[in-house]
Amino acid sequence: MKNTGMFGRLLPVVGTMALLWWCISAPAETAEETARGLVTRLLPNHEEAFLFEALPQENGLDVFEVEGREGKVVLRGSSGVALTSALNWYLKTCCEVNVSPWNAPPELPDPLPPPEEKTRVVTPFRYRYCFNYCVFSYSMAFWDWPQWEQVIDWMALQGINLPLSVTGQEAVWQAVYRDLGLSDADLDAFFVGPAYLPFGWMGCMDGWGGPLTRDWIDRHAALQRKILERERAFGMTPVLQGFTGHVPEALSRVRPEANYQKLPSWCGFPGTTFVDPRDPLFREVGRRFVEEQTRLFGTDHYYASDTFIEMSPPSDDPVFIKAMAEAVYGAMAAADPDAVWLMQGWLFVNNPEFWKEAQTEALLTALPNDKMLVLDLWCEFKPAWELTKAFYGKPWIWCIIHNFGNQVTLHGGLPQITQNLDKAVNSAERGDLRGMGLIMEGLDYTPVVYDLMGELFWRPQCSDLNAWVAAYARRRYGRDNANAAEAWRLLLATAYQVPGRAVSDLCMRPKLDSAETVPGSQRNYDVVQLARACSLLLTAANELGNNDAFRYDLAHVLRQVLSDLAVPFRAAIASAYHTGDRERLRVAGNRFLELLRDTDALLATREEFLLGRWLADARYWGCTEEEKAHYEWNARNQITLWGPAASPLNDYAAKQWAGLTVGFYLPRWQQFLQRLDASLKAGKPFDAEGFEKDIRDWEAAWTHGKESYPDKSSGDTITVARRLWEKYGSGALPGTL
Repeated sequence: MKNTGMFGRLLPVVGTMALLWWCISAPAETAEETARGLVTRLLPNHEEAFLFEALPQENGLDVFEVEGREGKVVLRGSSGVALTSALNWYLKTCCEVNVSPWNAPPELPDPLPPPEEKTRVVTPFRYRYCFNYCVFSYSMAFWDWPQWEQVIDWMALQGINLPLSVTGQEAVWQAVYRDLGLSDADLDAFFVGPAYLPFGWMGCMDGWGGPLTRDWIDRHAALQRKILERERAFGMTPVLQGFTGHVPEALSRVRPEANYQKLPSWCGFPGTTFVDPRDPLFREVGRRFVEEQTRLFGTDHYYASDTFIEMSPPSDDPVFIKAMAEAVYGAMAAADPDAVWLMQGWLFVNNPEFWKEAQTEALLTALPNDKMLVLDLWCEFKPAWELTKAFYGKPWIWCIIHNFGNQVTLHGGLPQITQNLDKAVNSAERGDLRGMGLIMEGLDYTPVVYDLMGELFWRPQCSDLNAWVAAYARRRYGRDNANAAEAWRLLLATAYQVPGRAVSDLCMRPKLDSAETVPGSQRNYDVVQLARACSLLLTAANELGNNDAFRYDLAHVLRQVLSDLAVPFRAAIASAYHTGDRERLRVAGNRFLELLRDTDALLATREEFLLGRWLADARYWGCTEEEKAHYEWNARNQITLWGPAASPLNDYAAKQWAGLTVGFYLPRWQQFLQRLDASLKAGKPFDAEGFEKDIRDWEAAWTHGKESYPDKSSGDTITVARRLWEKYGSGALPGTL
């Protein structure tokens, strides 16, 4: 039975052939039927309360209406996602409940209240986009249909209509490269492992974590068909893969006449091979790929392609850059004359030293405006539209990244989202702004951000963020509670003011800072005020403790408070060492280790925070014990070393998960503390280089481990939280105990 992770319900495993038959033979649903199917899954006791009716678009834009009629709730929409957005609006506004894939289904009032008046909402955005490539690693690497069905439902409720849909593309590449004369051994050296697929798709690496089995490839092609069918039934326009120029190195053996470029290393991995965009082989491979992809999956004419996403092209000559852009699009158009190239604007923010004005203009003006659509990824922090003359007239989508590496952190940047969006929408220099999007690297831990974005998709103004957050808390918990309301006011004033991520000292590879350095990661918010929010949530637990969303929030906020305490706890370790006091070092070290154990106990009460679920999902895809072990190694490596032992990306995708905290971070810190003590005992300087080498080797060995971790929660969240607050509250919130 599949372990469905946080998104899920446990469903019987469906065989590959059954999936293929279902996808091919099932008749297409109408938008109204698809929306009703969502109601059946989400609100099974209220199916008869809703009527669904079609509406025409308004000036090419989606629209929905909600009103009451003869005891029914009438939901009208111009597409499936408009209909389900109407449902979401009704649930929030009339029922005051919040729908989230992070928590149990909401409890609705009985009977359902009728809308007091007719409401009509027209989105100003043609496009509402979803997914970063990286999310297919950090959240979705081992998903099957149950999780996908639930997240597609969630996208539909938000009104998302342009999802990145690139699962299963290895089946396309396999067919294309076999036809070009490559062997299965060549493909084994090319395809990366399941935890790293996006980094192969983007041309960052070859082979790492592979090979992929034929079974994996076939089952994911079948899964992709099912994903696409459901997305299209909702009226979404799936974005499929386009050719970037990245090819197996072995292609130069069978097509030696072509010109190839060897790219520089990405993050320490060997450079990959690209076909020169001016060579006829570039167009040939790209055409073959789109043709085969269309044969397997159909097409909606949008193709994602990010050549040199975090790597510099081999030439900065604007003539070369222009030819590259023309070649990328030309390969798509050779197979699909209606192709639109979807490109991430990340390169302009990530590599501004290369992408100066001449290079940027050459890339963005190489094609007619209607042939390219640009994603501006990091608009809550560093928008690219302001650096690129609004992408030189290309239509573009205002997006947020929000999450890096799917790390478990409490942050949001809510004020930056509302302020920066308002600035873009109202700027005379905004160019051809066509949409909004979510481009998170992981999507598992901060639902308030996505709830806000879902509302802004339809009405891109939020004049009073404090009032919005207060209403959100009331919907989320199903009732008013003064303590919870004040807690959320403080959350908005602290962690949710911060975009990006708050890295945890608990998850960092230990190192000894100099005596002059203030050790530990620094917080850009008042940690005492955040702790006060946690205290208020604990007080509210008497009234709200039966609400699953509340219990999740309590665990998440207290987890962040404990993570914040790790900063001074770690500083005490460094201070004790530099003063040469072994007893102080022992006390400080034991306190830090105890914090790790207590954090693990808290995390263990929530299934969202379990290492065992991630590993079980990985092992599920294996057909033999050898395959299961290989997929588990992929899963372990991604969240720890992220590559070989010397990888500079170590802990990039670190997780505060039960099991990982005591099974990986705790013994790592124990070894560090033992080395510090031995250094003081021997009167010798701490050998930082020696420790770094040894701990890398230990980490590499851990990734090959076979020990199991629980995949079911244990303990009561509120009971554990109260115990830990009694223990740590005086340190987090001085004067409370």
